[in-house]
Amino acid sequence: MLFQGSMSDKTAIRRLPPVLPALIVVLLAGGCGSSAPMRPDLFYSLDPEPLEAPVGAPLPGTLLVSDLAARGFLGGRQIVFRTEAEPLQVQRYDDLLWADPVPRALSSNLVRALRHAQVFEFALIPADRALADYLLGGEVERFEHLPTATPPRVGGALNLALVRADDRRSVWDRSYRREVEVQGDTPDAMAEAFNRLAALLVADVVRDLRTLPGATRSSVTP
Repeated sequence: MLFQGSMSDKTAIRRLPPVLPALIVVLLAGGCGSSAPMRPDLFYSLDPEPLEAPVGAPLPGTLLVSDLAARGFLGGRQIVFRTEAEPLQVQRYDDLLWADPVPRALSSNLVRALRHAQVFEFALIPADRALADYLLGGEVERFEHLPTATPPRVGGALNLALVRADDRRSVWDRSYRREVEVQGDTPDAMAEAFNRLAALLVADVVRDLRTLPGATRSSVTP
């Protein structure tokens, strides 16, 4: 379901002529006395419980998870959506937002899941200022609501690279893609689907990291 009262006017593609915003402000100021009150902004966290449990001994070494990158609206806090009628237009909800930008939240999810699953002896963030054996970084390519799909769903994609810290040699370069059906027609249901999506993407990464030499492969499937 598309949340009509929350959508932006396709700011990714179209720009209003300079004079129109001023006219709109004047019209709203003069005629908003009888309008219904606006819905307050809703802020959602992206912090799912890790899906992968510890299996075997951790891999000897330290992994540093870098802050993920994102282009355009994905780097902000407004929740992004795309409709089937206009698949090339990336749009944003005005009053449905993330508590933290998606790249930062997903980086935190990765670190939390790696620590929970005990894949490495240590899983660090850049603020830890410690030496690492491996570096994990990349980009959030997609993280959007698909309200007019049948059924409505959310979709996400990550492009990640793992390199050795000592010589910056690539260990692997992989993409992760998932979609999750939205179980309901409310913003809360959408946020729950996004959290499930994040948990599945992160679990896929954790299982791949367990395939490194010396690590134990996970047998847990979400």
